[in-house]
Amino acid sequence: MAAMKPRTGDGPMEVTKEGRSLIMRVPLEGGGRLVVEMNAQEAGSLKECLLGVTDN
Repeated sequence: MAAMKPRTGDGPMEVTKEGRSLIMRVPLEGGGRLVVEMNAQEAGSLKECLLGVTDN
């Protein structure tokens, strides 16, 4: 029998490449993580949106 370990959302924001997809994991307030799968074009669009609302 496998050991039972609680799943936590602790950890940094991260993006990994899996095949042709990018997987973004974002920790949420109160625990858990938001996991989003996107392609390179969608990641570029997200980048442009974020640059449009930040000071940089």
